[in-house]
Amino acid sequence: MSFDQSLPTALSPSRLQDFRACPRRFQYSAVERIPQPATYATTKGRLVHWVLEQLYRLDADERTEEAARGFVEPAEAEILTASVRDDLAVDDALLARLRHEVHRIIDVYFTMEDPRLVSHVGVELRVNVELDGVPMLGILDRLDRRDDGALVIVDYKTGSLPNRNYDTQTFANAELYAALCEASMGELPRTIELLYVAQGETIERHVTDVVVRARAQSAADAWATIERFHDEGAFPATPSVNTCRFCAYANRCRASGVAVPVRTRS
Repeated sequence: MSFDQSLPTALSPSRLQDFRACPRRFQYSAVERIPQPATYATTKGRLVHWVLEQLYRLDADERTEEAARGFVEPAEAEILTASVRDDLAVDDALLARLRHEVHRIIDVYFTMEDPRLVSHVGVELRVNVELDGVPMLGILDRLDRRDDGALVIVDYKTGSLPNRNYDTQTFANAELYAALCEASMGELPRTIELLYVAQGETIERHVTDVVVRARAQSAADAWATIERFHDEGAFPATPSVNTCRFCAYANRCRASGVAVPVRTRS
């Protein structure tokens, strides 16, 4: 087998995460570019991110809660396209629920920090750079500059709080973002802050040279494997209960003969 489609021109941290979870998922998403249907969770996350992006494009003194709420309706116009509405089967009840949860997250967010006091280098900051021979692309929710001059990566999370026993996995993408920042800007961010805006909690981690170097090397190793799988014409499936549970391509794998596991009630 060989692929008619080429590899993506750049590897993003999220696509790298797909590959590590299951190479076949990477094949479907990044090589064959098969669209993934919208879900309620991803749509809510996109709405919240869009609102906060617009908020931080305002002058500092204009970043009020009222201003944030004013972006909810435009966010719906931007994010809730016809295809998204079809994927979610949007009706009045679902739309009301979605709006309620987005407004509640705005409430919670404004208890976490005062946007008027934030000094940032960029929002939705696109970083496209070659890292250890790998073409990389990352988009940072926010990159702040603190009073002491330190750079801080800020990443909004609209899901549930993670198990703190797995911080290495939780911070993996953001630590790779730190490597991209250093390669692009010549400066290593000092801290990563993950803002769990639905729960009102922030978890943070100090950035170290050792970990950043390890993330860059790991990305380079993964890219070499990706190129090999592409040349060979086969990305293996690595099914597991957790990997397949929320995968948009589970039925496609099952139809091709992959033994996709089913989570059973204990």
